[in-house]
Amino acid sequence: MENHTRKTNPIVDYGPFGRKLEPDRLEADNELLYYEGTTQTSGLTVGCGSLHRIVSEHLIKKESCQKNKLDASLRFYVEVKENETVILDKMIAYSTSLDMPVTELKTYLLSALGTASEKGYGFLAERQRNYFDCFWEHAGIEIAAKNIEAFHQGLRFNLFQIFQPAWRDGKTGMGAKGLTGEGYEGHYFWDTEMYVFPVLVYSQPDVAKSLLDYRYNTLDKARARARILGHEKGALFPWRTINGEEASTYYPLGTAQYHINADIAYALVLYLQVTGDEEYLKEKGAEMLIETARVWADVGSFAECRGGKYCICDVTGPDEYNVLVDNNFYTNLMARENLRDAVSAVKYLKENAPDRMEQLCEKLDFSEEELKIWDQIIENMYFPYDEKRQIYPMDDGFMMRKPWDESKIPPEKRAWLYENYHPLFIMRHRMSKQADAILGMYLHSDLFSEEEIRRNYDFYQEVTLHHSSLSTCIFGIVASDIGYHEEAYRYFSESARMDLDDYHNNFYAGIHAANMAGTWQAVVNGFAGLRCQNARLRFKPHLPEEWESYSFRLQYRGSLLKVTITRGKAEFHLLRGEAVQFLVNGHSASVEQEGDTYVEEL
Repeated sequence: MENHTRKTNPIVDYGPFGRKLEPDRLEADNELLYYEGTTQTSGLTVGCGSLHRIVSEHLIKKESCQKNKLDASLRFYVEVKENETVILDKMIAYSTSLDMPVTELKTYLLSALGTASEKGYGFLAERQRNYFDCFWEHAGIEIAAKNIEAFHQGLRFNLFQIFQPAWRDGKTGMGAKGLTGEGYEGHYFWDTEMYVFPVLVYSQPDVAKSLLDYRYNTLDKARARARILGHEKGALFPWRTINGEEASTYYPLGTAQYHINADIAYALVLYLQVTGDEEYLKEKGAEMLIETARVWADVGSFAECRGGKYCICDVTGPDEYNVLVDNNFYTNLMARENLRDAVSAVKYLKENAPDRMEQLCEKLDFSEEELKIWDQIIENMYFPYDEKRQIYPMDDGFMMRKPWDESKIPPEKRAWLYENYHPLFIMRHRMSKQADAILGMYLHSDLFSEEEIRRNYDFYQEVTLHHSSLSTCIFGIVASDIGYHEEAYRYFSESARMDLDDYHNNFYAGIHAANMAGTWQAVVNGFAGLRCQNARLRFKPHLPEEWESYSFRLQYRGSLLKVTITRGKAEFHLLRGEAVQFLVNGHSASVEQEGDTYVEEL
């Protein structure tokens, strides 16, 4: 495995080039190839075995194997007549040192290969087919419209690519490039929690839970990271990682993105609201909320120059063209809600699981005195505000920066600013790489009026360049929410086939998993207006002019709900499970038993 990238970016650090997996063991015989290798940096070992057999009715005249330093091969020679078919079954099994001691890898893999070979390809194919049939039943989106084939293909491709690499063992996360390409070297980012997770929590909640388990299982390393950053208590999750340790190189674009803590907390709370999994809150969730909240209570201060408000300085928000800023709006908003959720978790445990609360107090050296500080921060969090435009700037200095003049930037340099301009040139301009403040308003839309969101959307439309693949889907969702339906559809169109049509000219490095999940959100959270806030579903459905109808399914607290939007009405059909209460266009509705349908006139 070698890293090949078009150009090494000294800030993002796509490199280094060259082989990163060192071979430890390589074997070959007349049926089997076996390999073990260890990564140079993280020290993880992978084992791979492959078993080969001719399964058609042809005699093997000769077979041979060859082993070199870095590779091995098998050769089969058979005698075949014209128009005859020869079938070779190749079974491949992988495992890693995360699952078992290295000394046990070969025995395990050979046993797995033997079982697979005995059951045969047909059995494995049928099992895979059944597994994905279940996935499509819960996650698929059906659209009726003329010339919709390209969008259908984009949606299906995108959903497949985000479900395939979403690990299910709690020991690993999900790379921003899924299982494709070499971009970001396989690292996990906030993409998982903020973009992919919402799709999985409504379609495959067990998979979503496993991704939370991964974060919980790396909590000790997050605690160690917080100590390195000077926080005596709490945990700070890494911005980019594989094994739970920080893998960023350029800290202004990496470690400074403290919002990763709040992003993980948001995903956790979304899971709790959608599933009602109180046991998870008791066993793991409350501990994660407490430890992430502690960092927010330490990283900022009550600033006299801001009227005693709580300020958080020198952080980087989602927008990576504005780094090490003071009072990033998104960060402050998400931090406040992280603290609010931690307070709620502690109160819940005190009332419903006092023994567990006592255990956590002892394990974490936690005192209820900390709650007082958290409450003060919640009540006094500072947010930059521009009185003239009545909008929330991204940070304290955003409105002071030099306006961006796109006409001065050659077209060939516009998409790769960090590779063509010095960081200081970029950071001194008033422009944004991607959705930032707008993303916060989408996630917590219940805290803002529609008019507030509209004013901020209009402003950020002026200054956002959408140089990140994570951006257009979010703007489209917010456009739907405020009634800008034509813009919403345009953004959806740009997102749906971003990789298939290589809009960003970088598909060679792998898929854009976050945007892929964003296309599902664009339909479900955008056009249908789905939110889950205060443990209740809310819908604000709209049918694009170009479509005749669309439908999707949601899992909510063990029930399966089908939503169908047609011209003039929205139908909510309970396919299975217990009653579901929800809001549609601001008023209460429900489906009480299996088979019930609620119809809302639009």
